[in-house]
Amino acid sequence: MTAGAVVIRAEDLWKEYRDGDGAAVAALRGLNLEICAGEVVTLLGRSGSGKTTLLNLLAGLDRPTRGRVELEGADLESLGERGRTLLRRRRIGFVFQFFNLLPTLTALENVALALELAGLPDGGRSHEALRAVGLEGKERRRPDELSGGEQQRVAVARALVKGPAVILADEPTGNLDTATGDRVLDLLSSRCRQAGAALLMATHAPRAAQRADRVLRMADGALAAVDPAP
Repeated sequence: MTAGAVVIRAEDLWKEYRDGDGAAVAALRGLNLEICAGEVVTLLGRSGSGKTTLLNLLAGLDRPTRGRVELEGADLESLGERGRTLLRRRRIGFVFQFFNLLPTLTALENVALALELAGLPDGGRSHEALRAVGLEGKERRRPDELSGGEQQRVAVARALVKGPAVILADEPTGNLDTATGDRVLDLLSSRCRQAGAALLMATHAPRAAQRADRVLRMADGALAAVDPAP
């Protein structure tokens, strides 16, 4: 993947659900999107606007009602369930609002697990990933022995350690105070640019736009506007 190449593409993406009366309700409405290697994109929108639905479709965690998603040129639908699982493990990193760390594992083990699931050797990569996010010396601490900001930095290290093509972040600062959240946003955006990974951050926090190359605004399942970064 050369710098600036399109990493992830969505074409005419629709996702419909059925309400209690059996009527179709559209969570996404014909959305089109391209994100390039090394690009930081912020997706702004209120709760219920379709941000998380979009991330789930881009990751292959859910399937669109119609339309297509491509990751590094591969059509997710054509890969099948096993193929999508392997692609997620190897080429997609996740950062979640609630960190999603395994509580019985240390920080180092949480990061190393991402490599194990991807079938990649460690060779010190987990240690280096934690060092890169400023957690050297805290490798053997479990999540309940870390602050919220430290837990999120472990999550960033876990997402980046396998060298993914794209990082999907769903409200990555939602459980952090403003100062800690800003540090995590700076870390996430800078590390993705350095690694050449595409970053899509879905959030309702406008301050995340300050780190972006491009700002997308979602409303009612569609992109309402595309803004240059501040």
